[in-house]
Order: sequence, then C-alpha cells, then structure tokens
Amino acid sequence: MAKKVKKTEEEWREVLTEEQHYVTRQKGTERPFTGKYHNHKEEGVYKCVGCGKELFMSDTKFDSGTGWPSFSEPAKLEHVTTEADGTLGMMRTEVLCSSCDAHLGHVFPDGPNPSGLRYCINSCALDFEKKETSEEDK
Repeated sequence: MAKKVKKTEEEWREVLTEEQHYVTRQKGTERPFTGKYHNHKEEGVYKCVGCGKELFMSDTKFDSGTGWPSFSEPAKLEHVTTEADGTLGMMRTEVLCSSCDAHLGHVFPDGPNPSGLRYCINSCALDFEKKETSEEDK
C-alpha cells in the first residue's frame, strides 16, 4: 500500500489556492463550465493537485456536457478511493485521491462503454502533465 500524504490544515493552506483548498480539503465544488480543464484537449496525464499522484489519462477524458472534466476510468484503480456521499439530499459516490484523501469529485454510472462510468472531477483538484512527444511521434 502506498504511503499516505499527511499535512496539517496550515500546511495545506500554504500549498493550495483558496479554491483548491475549498474543493479538495472541504469537499467543495467549482462552478460548472469554469474549470481550466473542462475543454482541455492535450495529451498527457492529470495528477492530484495535493500530492502529484497520477489520477486520469487524457485518452479516457470525454465531453459529458456537465461542465466538469469527465473521465471513463482512473489511470490506475488503486490511485482513487470512493466513499458514499449523502450530502445535498441524494446518494452519490465521492471520488478521493488514495494518497492524500483530496476530494476530487464524484463518479456516476452513466458514462461511455466499456466502463459505463463517468468520473466527474473538479479542474482545480487537478494538475496536468503534457505527454512528451517522442521522435517516433513526429
């Protein structure tokens, strides 16, 4: 099992913006259609803003029309954890980073095949690392 990233509230506030802290540490949600990765199309990997864990690959990203980046599956299943979330008067499944417990968003059973899942993720919970272009790709 991977080592957990533990920080005090003060340490999190030093490394995260106010919006990132609100979303990842206080389980907030950014407004739809406002996140920097909503319409992002580059090839690469989306990582946790809190600890750098690889969470989602660009080839699993799709436009769900919901206003948040959506992915059909995590980069590795063990890189995310899920919990039941009964807030807002409905049952949902919360998605968390398995290393630092950052709130990322929610997963829904209405995604594309083959997984049938839609990981609906807040842009501000993510960093992006662009895929390096190899000589073969040029």
